[in-house]
Amino acid sequence: MAYLESTVTTVPLPRPAGAPASRPGAWLSLREPHRAAVGASPGAVLFGRDGTLIQDVSCNGDPGAVHPLAGVRAALAALRTAGFALGVLSTQPGVARCVLRREQVEAVQARTELLLGPVEVWAVCPHGPHDDCACRPPATGLVTAACRALALPPELVTVVAHGSPLIEAALAAGAHAVRIPDTARPPAAPCPPCVPAVCRSADSPEDAAGLLLHG
Repeated sequence: MAYLESTVTTVPLPRPAGAPASRPGAWLSLREPHRAAVGASPGAVLFGRDGTLIQDVSCNGDPGAVHPLAGVRAALAALRTAGFALGVLSTQPGVARCVLRREQVEAVQARTELLLGPVEVWAVCPHGPHDDCACRPPATGLVTAACRALALPPELVTVVAHGSPLIEAALAAGAHAVRIPDTARPPAAPCPPCVPAVCRSADSPEDAAGLLLHG
């Protein structure tokens, strides 16, 4: 997998008084397409990572703690077979807090792909909430960076996630969105509402894939 480097200050440095805020970019990793019909792709599906594809473990840098959620592997396989490009969007503020290193983030990514199959792009925001970056959702940078890496316009991209920030980022970038329930939310708690005209909902990643495959 080749890495598209963007200069990122892992540990935020103090800014001189009066200096303009910096806007470091997302970490991107990209592999050659694994689509069934390159050039005739129906588009791309970008998934949130924690709580959408794998169990949400806070600041996880341990590949051994990667556990896929039920039905995810089948959902990704069906989308690949249909020709969709696949990507993963992830915020990792533990990097900015010096709890995680980049190699740990990439080790978790590698383990996720080993268990769920390859994806074409990973887009990671390694910043904290006060770093003034352009990629931390609900800012659009993470979504638009993945779209550029895949050479697809946002209107051909759907983001599947449980968190409102990623959903908002997708819609603001001009992409589609499918919201799924938060696995950490009690079963009786309702899924936060979406605007029906722009955001659909599904019960799981597998159901989200069904929406995209069958309309």
